[in-house]
Amino acid sequence: MGRIVEIPLWLLLLIAGFAAFAALERVLAPSVRWYLRRRMQKVVTKVNTKLERPIEPFKLARRHDMIQRVLYDPKVAEAIVEHAHTEDVPENVAFETARRYAHEIVPSFSASLYFGFATRASRWFSQMLYRVRLGHFDETAIKAIDPDATVIFVMNHRSNMDYVLVTYLAAERSALSYAVGEWAQIWPLKHLIRAMGAYFIRRKSRNLLYRRVLARYVQLATAGGVTQAVFPEGGLSLDGTVHAPKLGLLNYVVSEFDPDGTRDVVFVPVALNYDRVMEDRILISAGEKGERKFRFSLLKMLGFIGRQLKFKLTGRYHRFGYASVSFGDPVSLREFVKTCDGNVTECVAEKVMQRVRDVVPVLPVPLVAATMLAADAPMDQAQVKAAVTAMAGRMQANGAHIHVPRDSLDYAAEIGLKILSLRHMVTQEGETYLANPKEQAALEFYANSIAHHAVGATGANIP
Repeated sequence: MGRIVEIPLWLLLLIAGFAAFAALERVLAPSVRWYLRRRMQKVVTKVNTKLERPIEPFKLARRHDMIQRVLYDPKVAEAIVEHAHTEDVPENVAFETARRYAHEIVPSFSASLYFGFATRASRWFSQMLYRVRLGHFDETAIKAIDPDATVIFVMNHRSNMDYVLVTYLAAERSALSYAVGEWAQIWPLKHLIRAMGAYFIRRKSRNLLYRRVLARYVQLATAGGVTQAVFPEGGLSLDGTVHAPKLGLLNYVVSEFDPDGTRDVVFVPVALNYDRVMEDRILISAGEKGERKFRFSLLKMLGFIGRQLKFKLTGRYHRFGYASVSFGDPVSLREFVKTCDGNVTECVAEKVMQRVRDVVPVLPVPLVAATMLAADAPMDQAQVKAAVTAMAGRMQANGAHIHVPRDSLDYAAEIGLKILSLRHMVTQEGETYLANPKEQAALEFYANSIAHHAVGATGANIP
């Protein structure tokens, strides 16, 4: 027992390594997980006291558990068997394919990251770039939503800033779970985005197994009361208009809805607009080419942020004008299904997107862009102000919400002219202004965002 045993140094290190790993796995790791879980529970309890819609337990479930729940759902199991038969592969191969899809889709929400970092960062970034304003907002209607209902924010998609802006403005109401496209599937953004509760979707995928896994996650999250945010247009608007909705995600929700169930689903229309869309040149170019091909570049994003910080430090920084978010009247799915005789998903999509269009904010740049496009001759500043005032009056008569900075349409016209002139979309010759023919597409991009407000009850453009 007391004899000395000699072993090679490499074997000693190997044994010590295995011992350290066993201690870490069996003793330290459970303790650390318990500590972090306990801390998270304290954060959630504290946050829930401040939120109008507390975070639901479904959102706090461990990601591993949620993936298992999706994989062993009876409908997903049926899809796995069908996929194995269709593709002529073993069922265990089909199961692993479904597991890979579930790993890609299911988020891992962190309350500390969402409320400790994301909401603060979104507030800072939004206010750094824009003068943020809340447009139409019926607080009484929003507060009247059943506290037990699942709320789904349905939004038009103008910019990737939409995620940031709505997160900031909704921070005091709830934690949002976004449906995020393939652009966010890059390192390190995907880990950060997933930790903030977003789930990834392949917008163009036609794989039935993938669609079934995605559908079941969305349906389970909806049944669990998770507040969600979706962009039914299926991508960024390439021409500035609010496009017809694609029914995929909405159909997942509506098809499984039980009007006699205990939990209602309420769609809240959300409309966003900007005086400057950061990606406008990229979107316009894609629209002219007729193909939606543009990639997110982390280096370009960091370069953009670096330039803005440089301008800030050197005193040359100017914000991009105004950004505004409006909230339309909520649509209760339980009440709506009683009035729809046709396809419920189509009825809901049409109704909600119309309410989105109705509350798209009218901002200085889109208003001046529309005015300059309608002009048949150069105008001096006084004539531009008069034309802007006249167009704003016609839009207000149609029920449009117009953000009037400093309660002055003349000032709004000045702001719009200044921004468009700095970007060379409007040229100045002496005392007069006219639309730059080379920037016709860019002017239309901004004017299109509010063009529907200038349409009368008969459907004709108001002169």
